[in-house]
Amino acid sequence: MTDRFRLTIAQLNPTVGDIEGNAAKARAAWEQGREAGADMVMLPEMFLVGYQTQDLVMKPVFERAAMEALGALAADCADGPMLGIGGPLREGDKLRNAYFTLSGGKIHNTTRKYFLPNFNVFDEVRLFSRAEMQGPFEIKGAAGALRVGTPICEDAWYEDVCEAMVESGAEMLLVPNGSPYFREKNDVRLNNMVARVVENDVPLVYLNMVGGQDDQVFDGGSFVLNPGGALAVQLPWFEEAVRTVDFTKTPEGWRAEDGEKDILPEPLETDYAAMVMGLRDYMAKTGFKKVLLGLSGGVDSAIVAAIAADALGSENVRCVMLPSEYTSEGSLTDAKAAAAALGVTYDIVPIAATRAAVTETLAPLFAGLDEGLTEENIQSRIRGLLLMAQSNKFGEMLLTTGNKSEVAVGYATIYGDMAGGYNPIKDLYKTRVFDVCRWRNANHRPWMKAPAGEVIPVAIIDKPPSAELRDDQKDSDSLPEYDVLDGILTMLVDEEASVAECVAAGYDRDVVKRVEHLLYISEYKRFQSAPGPRLSMKAFWLDRRYPIASRWRDNS
Repeated sequence: MTDRFRLTIAQLNPTVGDIEGNAAKARAAWEQGREAGADMVMLPEMFLVGYQTQDLVMKPVFERAAMEALGALAADCADGPMLGIGGPLREGDKLRNAYFTLSGGKIHNTTRKYFLPNFNVFDEVRLFSRAEMQGPFEIKGAAGALRVGTPICEDAWYEDVCEAMVESGAEMLLVPNGSPYFREKNDVRLNNMVARVVENDVPLVYLNMVGGQDDQVFDGGSFVLNPGGALAVQLPWFEEAVRTVDFTKTPEGWRAEDGEKDILPEPLETDYAAMVMGLRDYMAKTGFKKVLLGLSGGVDSAIVAAIAADALGSENVRCVMLPSEYTSEGSLTDAKAAAAALGVTYDIVPIAATRAAVTETLAPLFAGLDEGLTEENIQSRIRGLLLMAQSNKFGEMLLTTGNKSEVAVGYATIYGDMAGGYNPIKDLYKTRVFDVCRWRNANHRPWMKAPAGEVIPVAIIDKPPSAELRDDQKDSDSLPEYDVLDGILTMLVDEEASVAECVAAGYDRDVVKRVEHLLYISEYKRFQSAPGPRLSMKAFWLDRRYPIASRWRDNS
């Protein structure tokens, strides 16, 4: 009889610190696998405690709770398939990122992570200790005696660990991951894993977690590869999924049977899905149910409103227009139209009386001084005050609406329009905001809770951007046109290019130097800004950590 191995892979969404809840999800997945007749059920890296835990994982009582839960899980899942699950492991003075295989009521095998990533958003060298490279372990059952290696996430991005496992007898590689999203990352993952199967001539299962955690979004997209790199199974992106995969032992070795293959969405859709999932999970995992935001009639607040309605449902989103004497009739009309298209609650709270009171209060101190940026920022800070008051009173989390271009050059008022708990478009340059708006108007997916159709009025997309803090104000009065600004920022921020390289690319040196200056002097604002989903490899916060006080300027 042909040897067969049945594996259930569970692409699920854990919550950091919810050890009991994560264990319950693991049990449910294990039960699905048992019903499917699986020999093993596989969960992602660090699933038991969630990922990334940051320094929480070093708290002794947290470690003990995790190990107690692991023991209870092993006992509960004794009668049925093996269960693979990631979690922390304390060995003396060493803390490991480990992957446990549970069987017969106990821990059957423990694999310790060898390569600890210490770049971009990862600080694993700070948290964990490297172990020695390990060989495979044996799975006994319908497959006879199948030897399996479980390289953990980063361990499969380099050839060493996988090669050592296969040379030690591994006939298959099961790779549990906590791999966060960045734009077009899927090709990077797939190419690396294809390299592993080509080098080692064994099947490989790449299981990634899914869900939002603070600034990081785990996009799933798990897959199964056969020797030679042929794709056998592809799970969806940005949603939980449990699939059972059959492997057959042939004269040439183990092979996965072909299964369902989901199609990778285009980058605009994956960015939008990441923003929706990031907000949805940030709300769910912090306990908030409803949001509010200032809806100005501009494109940034309009797309944030759409993201919020798609993530939470229109009934859980409240938009507030806070007009001043500088707010145009067009903005009032456009904001109302956007709220109506989304079906969200829409309130108007004028700020003129509050602004007059502040102006009168400060008049003795400001006597003889010209009006300017201070007075403009007062308007923004009044709006922040009034929105935060509503957030406190109604228990709605305030969303901020600054795009990456504005966040980069400080074109936002600290304690004003920067006030709030989460910023869905923090890593989206202004030019891409327009692209995403057009994409959302033209597309609707089952995971979107807001209505289909034109939810961002075309008038909002087409009009010149303006903060409307003074008469006839345009963003271009203070900043380069956004296509120029975003081109320079992409080079300075995302590519870490020099001023000279920007000039060589065709940008005016004076403009580049001005943008560079604004970028550096705005660091203190970003340090105090709300978190938002990471869409690129150079998102502000963990990806790009610059000093606040610095005299460095590039004179190349």
